[in-house]
Amino acid sequence: MKTINIHEAKTHLSRLVEEAAEGQEIIIAKAGKPRARLVPFRSQVEPRKFGSMRGKIKIPNNWDDPLPDEILRAFGVKP
Repeated sequence: MKTINIHEAKTHLSRLVEEAAEGQEIIIAKAGKPRARLVPFRSQVEPRKFGSMRGKIKIPNNWDDPLPDEILRAFGVKP
């Protein structure tokens, strides 16, 4: 891991981006305090699959029933 100040980062941004693309992590600091991290871009490894939770989640038949009065009052709603 490499730490550099903002001025140096602005001056050498192209080189730093190439270093990050090669796998190096670069911390950009202001007045010695870390402010940002430059890391290599990684595309999403596997696209999301619709239906992957099928059979793992159960929704009860009464999921859309009105809320009980005490819960409505807790939210400031008149029952």
